[in-house]
Amino acid sequence: MAERNPETHVIDFRAAEQLLAARDPRGAVKLLDSVIAAHPENTAARLLRARAFFAAAQLRPAELEFELVLEREPDNAFAHFALARTFQRSGRPEQATRHFRLAAALDPKPEYLEAARFGGTQGVGGADD
Repeated sequence: MAERNPETHVIDFRAAEQLLAARDPRGAVKLLDSVIAAHPENTAARLLRARAFFAAAQLRPAELEFELVLEREPDNAFAHFALARTFQRSGRPEQATRHFRLAAALDPKPEYLEAARFGGTQGVGGADD
């Protein structure tokens, strides 16, 4: 195997993005494993791996990666939203609601607001609740 270096890690990261876009999440995870082994502090790689785990229906590993991202970046609205989707898929609606609301409070995108039920149709008052 060729020697790994920062350039090959960037190539692997970009290839993993492409694999995930092409609906090959398991292939993406394999590439990201070496990137994360070399750069465990790389939050972007961890977020991409979390997305790949989620796409592969590996919910527990996805949950752990999203949580690790949020430990480092508690204001990452996308990570809260994706973790909420993971909880939702795992049958844990209370935890999902909490993270949907955090995502919406951090970034009031329509999809985040709708998921958090801040749109007014459910009777929820708003981000101050």
